[in-house]
Amino acid sequence: MAAMTLTRASNSYHHRLLPFAAAVVGVAAFSVMDAVMKDASMVVGVYSALVLRNLAGVALVLPLWLAGPRHLPKGKALTIDLQRSAVVACMAPLFFWGLVRVPMAEAIAISFIAPLAALYFAHVFLGEKIRRTAILAALLGLAGVIVIAAGRSGGAPQSNAALLGIAAILVSAMFYAVNLVLQRRQAQLAGPLEIVLFQNLFVGLFLSVAAPWLFTWPDGPVLIRIGIAGALACAALALLSWAYARAETQSLVASEYTGFLWAALLGWLWFDEALSPATVAGAALIVIGCWIATREPAPTP
Repeated sequence: MAAMTLTRASNSYHHRLLPFAAAVVGVAAFSVMDAVMKDASMVVGVYSALVLRNLAGVALVLPLWLAGPRHLPKGKALTIDLQRSAVVACMAPLFFWGLVRVPMAEAIAISFIAPLAALYFAHVFLGEKIRRTAILAALLGLAGVIVIAAGRSGGAPQSNAALLGIAAILVSAMFYAVNLVLQRRQAQLAGPLEIVLFQNLFVGLFLSVAAPWLFTWPDGPVLIRIGIAGALACAALALLSWAYARAETQSLVASEYTGFLWAALLGWLWFDEALSPATVAGAALIVIGCWIATREPAPTP
């Protein structure tokens, strides 16, 4: 009997751990995509880079969708598709506009208010009961980000462009919090491939309205980088969709904080940015928060 109880506990833990691991890998893919998109946006502009990234996503996923069992979104699934795509169409331009004007690690740090807001939105929109451990995990992750950001800023004054970039990222973070909640609802109604295809399609359609005035066609090398960004975005979205179909929002939002670790690592590898003691200390807090988020809740008596 005791062995069966231990086996069930182990299976339950792994059932919670696998979605969290998928979310962490998805966040890593998004982090690399952010770096590629920042580079492309500085050359061709945020709008053109985003439109082409979504077109690349459609081109990559459409053959896979056509080759398998095809499901067109209908009813509630279509409504959620359109709602989330509209949110992303607002969120992404604001984020990348800010990212072009703010250092990558700092931008990611600022955006981490989104998981905290997502806990509240998940309670309001999904009726999820917020556990104390989820709040503690989110607060520890946020504390880690603050420690790292404080160590990197060094008290240097911000330019007007940087301040506008920070404001854009803060507004984008609120849209991202809503996106996290809609992601959970959408993942319960559709498969990862369907979500990836139609989000790329609908976001691209929403953004294309301004194409006659804002679109610029890039040269070959930039186009290749945008294609890579599209592939990374599709992989990340599929992984996160799979994870959010199997775990509550509050169990996964702490994985968002690992994005700062990837930003710090990418900065070190690509731009020779040294890892400071503050970065190490903040990383420890983030890892602790993530560990707490994967723990089983205490059984109710």
